[in-house]
Amino acid sequence: WRARIGLTEIPFTGHLFLYGIDTSAGNISQRFFQQHVPVHEYSENLKEMTRFLASAGVTADRVIFITPPPLHKPSWEKECILKGCPLNRHNSVAGQYAQACVEAAGQCGVDVLDLWTLMQKDGQDYTVYLSDGLHLSEKGNQFVAQHLWRLLESRVADLPFILPYWGDVDAKSPESSLLCDQ
Repeated sequence: WRARIGLTEIPFTGHLFLYGIDTSAGNISQRFFQQHVPVHEYSENLKEMTRFLASAGVTADRVIFITPPPLHKPSWEKECILKGCPLNRHNSVAGQYAQACVEAAGQCGVDVLDLWTLMQKDGQDYTVYLSDGLHLSEKGNQFVAQHLWRLLESRVADLPFILPYWGDVDAKSPESSLLCDQ
């Protein structure tokens, strides 16, 4: 991945969220070849990114992988026809990339948000989470936010407050509530 984008040095101070819808192109036409990354390379890229982050001082507890969501073939096929191209992705292939992401997360010791599995859990209608059969809709983004928040909340629940609760700040003199005596 570094060679593909010419990455050499980037400072990281927060969480990194990894996602891979477009890399999992199923039937690769010439038009979509640039987006396709073979599943083994995708997995290795995730691991390399994690190693790179570790070398920059980002610990595994600050990294979360996010799998591709499921793909709804009939809806995506309609989009492809409208764009004048053949169907170029399949849910089973998205599932292979999701599984590779989950496995890479386990090998790297990072958390993973498995959208592919969660959105299809118990046979639920996951099409509401997709705007066109591939990309997330507003409800899909809400779904991600809800599940991602659970992961983040579990990480920060035990952290101490370093600033006062907003209601405890003196509105007429906020400095007195926010600045420490020196």
